[in-house]
Amino acid sequence: MTQYLVTEENPAGKKLEDVLAMVRNDILERCLLITDDPRAEAKSVLANNMRILNLLTNAIELAEDSTTTLDKAFGPSQAGKGGPPRIGH
Repeated sequence: MTQYLVTEENPAGKKLEDVLAMVRNDILERCLLITDDPRAEAKSVLANNMRILNLLTNAIELAEDSTTTLDKAFGPSQAGKGGPPRIGH
């Protein structure tokens, strides 16, 4: 069973793009705390976080595209209501 994502066994889970967006928001909040820190370590962490944010944005876009593809092909997901998966087993 998945811990975070919605499945037939975890109807209270979230869509992948929603989980990724929550992580992105958390990173953004942490970035705000270190933006004014002039130390090299803080600058390095901030630069890494900015790269991670970009990758997360790309991942969110991919996840949204997958959701759109599945919605068009099979209609809205019923997994949140305990329904079967639209694809796979």
